[in-house]
Amino acid sequence: MKIEDMIRDNVKNMPPSGIRKYFDLVNEMDDVISLGVGEPDFVTPWKVREVGIYSLEKGQTHYSSNAGFVELRQEIANYLKRYDLHYDPSSEIIVTVGGSEGIDIALRALVGPGDEVIIPEPSFVAYKGCTAFTGATAKVINLREEDQFKLTPELLEAAITPKTKVVIIPFPNNPTGSIMTREELASIVEVLKDKDLIVISDEIYSELSYGEKHVSIASFPEIRDKTIVINGFSKAFAMTGWRLGYVCGHPILIEQMKKIHQYALMCAPTTAQFAAIEALRNCDREVNDMVKEYNRRRRVMVNGFRKMGLSCFEPLGAFYVFPSIKSTGLTSDEFCEGLLKQERVLVVPGTAFGECGEGFVRACYASSYENIVEALKRIERFIKNL
Repeated sequence: MKIEDMIRDNVKNMPPSGIRKYFDLVNEMDDVISLGVGEPDFVTPWKVREVGIYSLEKGQTHYSSNAGFVELRQEIANYLKRYDLHYDPSSEIIVTVGGSEGIDIALRALVGPGDEVIIPEPSFVAYKGCTAFTGATAKVINLREEDQFKLTPELLEAAITPKTKVVIIPFPNNPTGSIMTREELASIVEVLKDKDLIVISDEIYSELSYGEKHVSIASFPEIRDKTIVINGFSKAFAMTGWRLGYVCGHPILIEQMKKIHQYALMCAPTTAQFAAIEALRNCDREVNDMVKEYNRRRRVMVNGFRKMGLSCFEPLGAFYVFPSIKSTGLTSDEFCEGLLKQERVLVVPGTAFGECGEGFVRACYASSYENIVEALKRIERFIKNL
């Protein structure tokens, strides 16, 4: 028996994340400035950590209900009202192991062989992987720089087929930093409202918006019941390692997703759940302070890339910029490998987020101001020496 023959083709044929090899290279190098990891450089606010620690000291180490503590689900429901989202904590919310689990259980509940999932790219690498593992087919929409990497109704309409079961709406976007305004989402709603399909709206970066307040597609009444909202605590509250997210949706959808969550994981980590209650109740000031600092770094990075002659549209969400490196004559991989080896700066090739990312790189400004300034100097030197 060949062990490899026992593995399903849709798993075997899915390549590892295109980001991984660069992190492996970094582990072998010194003096590297990383603009690669999509993780806040801030520490989880102390009041949140303190609640987590205290829950352990009190011996609160048992399972929660499958859907998560009722108290936490109530706080999530209260929190989402700021986005004009209204969910019943008893039947329309599941607390998950990060937003990524939410994406996974939503897709596993909805699609399988013969179904299509529309994925606008460039976007988060997990969408395509989780789709492949269900046996469904990813139908990619190539977003365009001239549209500021927004999803247009024309592109969406052209991608929908009788096999379409799910459309993923990934805004604010990783890796581009693109957002969708209410007016732009309204045109998407017009395309989707009469279609027999489900929308998965990944809103993990909802708090990290600059200038425009985040708008959820689920806030449109005509599409609310067929939208699944994915969100979590990793980005806004600097709680990546706590692994806590949540899924909101129609009770029928949530009940079926809860089955998968129940059998696979039982419940999200309870220490993290206690801490998240505190984050939602009392951390607006800390989140606002982080957003202000990200905004400062965002402006420095965008201006820095433009000054060195690289085209870079202004991102209005998340904590990434997505400059074009086409003028250098290098591919995205060649640029990233050369920059890392010659100048010890890590950025991620745009192709890690979809083939249409060729000619771009992702640089994350969830790094210190000082690191960003030094990294920009090194990148400019690298370009001048080409």
